[in-house]
Amino acid sequence: MHRKFVNQFIEVIDGWTQAVEQGCRAALMDHDTDYVCHGLRTELKCSGARSRLIVILLACAAILQPNALFAEMIPVRHTEGLIHGFLVVRTLEGKAVADGQMTQDARGDRVTTHLIFRFKDGSVYEDTTIFSQRGTFRLLSDHLILRGPSFKQPVDTSIDASTGQVKVRYTEAKGKEKVIAQRMELPPDVANGLLLTLMKDIKPGVPRTTVSMVATTPKPRLVKLAILPQGEEPFTIGRFRHKAMHFVVKVEIGGLTGFLARLIGKQPADTHVWVLGGEAPAFVKAEGPLYVGGPIWRIQLASAGIF
Repeated sequence: MHRKFVNQFIEVIDGWTQAVEQGCRAALMDHDTDYVCHGLRTELKCSGARSRLIVILLACAAILQPNALFAEMIPVRHTEGLIHGFLVVRTLEGKAVADGQMTQDARGDRVTTHLIFRFKDGSVYEDTTIFSQRGTFRLLSDHLILRGPSFKQPVDTSIDASTGQVKVRYTEAKGKEKVIAQRMELPPDVANGLLLTLMKDIKPGVPRTTVSMVATTPKPRLVKLAILPQGEEPFTIGRFRHKAMHFVVKVEIGGLTGFLARLIGKQPADTHVWVLGGEAPAFVKAEGPLYVGGPIWRIQLASAGIF
């Protein structure tokens, strides 16, 4: 793995070497450019110069990342209200692994959403989100609990968006519990626990919508979610035919961490979400991991049981 990483890095550096040569030809018009560039290229082949170029490359990677982009507040096109829905989590092969339900209550501009999945192995995924919908959606707080064998690491994450306080309680491999508490500069578009709500209000004609999210691994860090429409896809419910807009949600990690993640193939998996549009938009289906590095599961509406 380390050898592969080094080889990939050297390939990138060699590409930069070529770029530097072209740049110096344009910049050093008053000098013997062929001589200068030849000398520069020779120097870059030396270990010392190559090390300096690695530092420059990593510095550029830390600067030229998606986190430098401005994120967006999502306008409220459809006001959220009372909801009580039932969901099921399946593998991509169709095996049911968890049952879930989602409740939502709106009091004025303040909305509370509670989503819970109970897994067949006893694991629990529980997320309680409070947000406002005064013109735009804005997160107020989010409390996420993951526990049980379906998750690699039990974690309890609390976010107070108004103060920026983030608290992560997790259990290490040896069973020791640890707590990370810190204050973060959270942008107003942070969307923890809000993704499925926001998807219903994103305009499909906009080629890219970007929001922020606090990711925990378990150390909290701010990442961007790029939401990209892929076009409509037909589906049926009984004799009713509909079309759902297919969105792809990509995690964009900033700085050196994101650069290295892409370089060595550790970029988080995409999440796919299908939303029924129209005057009353609705969630249809989602496929993606429920936690960082987790398996790809399918979340969809559950059919009513016999009673």
